[in-house]
Amino acid sequence: PFGLPLFDGRILNSVPERGDVLVFKLPRDPSVDYIKRLIGLPGDRIQMRGGILHINGVPVERERVDHHETTDSFGRTVRIQRFIETLPGGRQHYILEERGDGGRLDNTELYVVPDGHYFMMGDNRDNSTDSRVLSSVGFVPAENLVGRAEFLWFSLDGAAFWQVWKWPWALRAGRMFTGVD
Repeated sequence: PFGLPLFDGRILNSVPERGDVLVFKLPRDPSVDYIKRLIGLPGDRIQMRGGILHINGVPVERERVDHHETTDSFGRTVRIQRFIETLPGGRQHYILEERGDGGRLDNTELYVVPDGHYFMMGDNRDNSTDSRVLSSVGFVPAENLVGRAEFLWFSLDGAAFWQVWKWPWALRAGRMFTGVD
């Protein structure tokens, strides 16, 4: 987070894998860093149908496991359905479904990932501006990738991010310096 602009480009880079959580420069505004999970590789066909992710025409396995509790912007505790999603190749991760499988991003057009680009999605599927929103994020060019996210270094609950005076009470210390899956 506090990198010095000593040079352009990356060192010790490797080709990202499906399921990696990556930091990237927003294609429409490279001054903005985003963090999302890599879902689609160049040439992949990606589509959401009824809340289920389809990669190359095959539905991705999703198993409901429990609820995730968080605090909303009004300070209320809310419970969100949590699932384990298994990507092609067997990599698993948790996803959240706040509003079920009928939201605006739960049924999408078919996206074909262009050469040299990637398709990124947030794990909170109903509350994520990601590659499904072509006008905001869209396909991410390989040159916009910054690197893999390895750990959380800072975490706040609810809407306290812009309210610095609330940080002492909103800090989620138990999440800080934990690994990113």
